[in-house]
Amino acid sequence: MDLISKVTTAVELFRTSGMAAIRGRLATLRHRLLLRRQYVKWMKTKGAIDRAQIVRDIALLPRQPKVSIVMPVYDVDEKWLRKCIDSVCGQIYENWELCIADDASPSPHIRRVLEEYSATDERIKVVFREKNGHISAASNSALELVTGEFVVLLDHDDELSADALYWVARTIVDEPSIAMIYSDEDLIDESGKRSRPAFKPDWSLDLFYSLNLITHLSAYKTDLLQSVGGFRIGIEGSQDYDLALRAIEVIDESQIKHIPRVLYHWRAIPGSVALSGDEKPYAHECARKAIREHFERTGKKATVEPTDLNLHRVSYAHTGKIKKVLMAVIGDGDAFCDRLVDSSYDFEIAKFEREGRLAERLDRAVEDSDCDVVCFVNSEIKSLSSGWLFDLVSFLEDEQIGAVGGKLLDEADIIVDGALYLNADTGVMVADCSLENEIGGNMLRSKVIGNFSAVSLSLMAVRRSDLIEIGGFGGSDIGPNLIDVDICLKLANAGRRIVSVPFVEGIVRSGYRRSRPSDSELSAFKHKWKKELAYDRFYNPNLSTRNGRSEIDV
Repeated sequence: MDLISKVTTAVELFRTSGMAAIRGRLATLRHRLLLRRQYVKWMKTKGAIDRAQIVRDIALLPRQPKVSIVMPVYDVDEKWLRKCIDSVCGQIYENWELCIADDASPSPHIRRVLEEYSATDERIKVVFREKNGHISAASNSALELVTGEFVVLLDHDDELSADALYWVARTIVDEPSIAMIYSDEDLIDESGKRSRPAFKPDWSLDLFYSLNLITHLSAYKTDLLQSVGGFRIGIEGSQDYDLALRAIEVIDESQIKHIPRVLYHWRAIPGSVALSGDEKPYAHECARKAIREHFERTGKKATVEPTDLNLHRVSYAHTGKIKKVLMAVIGDGDAFCDRLVDSSYDFEIAKFEREGRLAERLDRAVEDSDCDVVCFVNSEIKSLSSGWLFDLVSFLEDEQIGAVGGKLLDEADIIVDGALYLNADTGVMVADCSLENEIGGNMLRSKVIGNFSAVSLSLMAVRRSDLIEIGGFGGSDIGPNLIDVDICLKLANAGRRIVSVPFVEGIVRSGYRRSRPSDSELSAFKHKWKKELAYDRFYNPNLSTRNGRSEIDV
């Protein structure tokens, strides 16, 4: 973007949204610059590929499964097409086949290039469609050529990392039950410069409903693709998203594997969705159509609407199952009780000082109540977003969701509490702590609904029946500063998902910080949850554990 365009954009932003929007945009740009510098360092060290070690590992594999790459092609620039195919030919793992379907491209160089490659490498198979049918039909034509055990999806202008198929093959061998694989990814520009990595969590259903978590690199067991009927006609623009939605309907989430390595480079050029979420708006609406149809097939009473950057916001319908909420207000302040009641449900209010045996007092209140849901709220919250209670509690209409949390901001619009990551040293980290709310963090996770290991008791809703089922807060088992993490981990062990809904925002005073656990409290917590603290599946291992700000570990 040239200087004139930048100035014009800034003026329009100020006109429509004021100075706060300008400050937010500047904060976002500063954060992106920081991450860009970190990523350059990361690529030189932790992102480097040890080819010799991989060659040795391949020789030791008990078997080398064939991996098929499916690539639809349509009228792409010759330079990008060659780079794409060369990235496959340059794979360290060699038992692959590249299945290409040209969708009746009008440019003569397409046939010439594809015939050239297929003539020089018998692993490259090409079919030339006589009639243009768009990307789903072309992908299905390529899928008909497949003879491999797994299928990797590749767009005609992107690139695979040299070790991509090795990690796919190794996963297939190491975990025979796996049916669906995805990896981390980044962007690559016209000059070959890489940036903006997406360091993803392990499988997160609710994040997947917010954005296409699978995207690139994605791989599927071949018979799974065949069983769901391949790519669906009429959903072009989000055909990969739709495919993943249909796949997860017929497999168990234990069969979905995340490889926390950047194995795919998504080409960011003018007109590409990779470059801007504003490009190809039809693709985003197709994605929402696919999600809505998935909800219909799976019986979820939910809707999905656009949100920031054309991502997705899921809402659950009020079915009448939840009628009454116990408002458990924790702390000494009275602001919540005086002004912040939401009339979405019948409710009763109970106050709890933080001192003393808080867990036992909360358990007694839950046992004595006839509520359907308990909503825990920090008394220091000064204001809450409109409709906050319904936006939070309605997620518990899905009985697989165990706890739902909101996000706390201070008066300077800085994140201070909400979604929580586990940390082997400190027990817990606030996700994107001290980050400006506008920024969004890694994969915009502080701006979209997603799963976490825990959510803060400062703004959390839980079904009463679930609390009773898992034994409540467990008396004095865990001290007051970690009982929220403890209860979420118990819910997760009972098979429930923990969901952060960042659209539910509570404002607290500037200077507010989440209370730190005492040494004895932390010691007891570490002893109880040693296994879980060793690896938080919702926090990518390529991110720093110094804080929860989703900075790259360099």
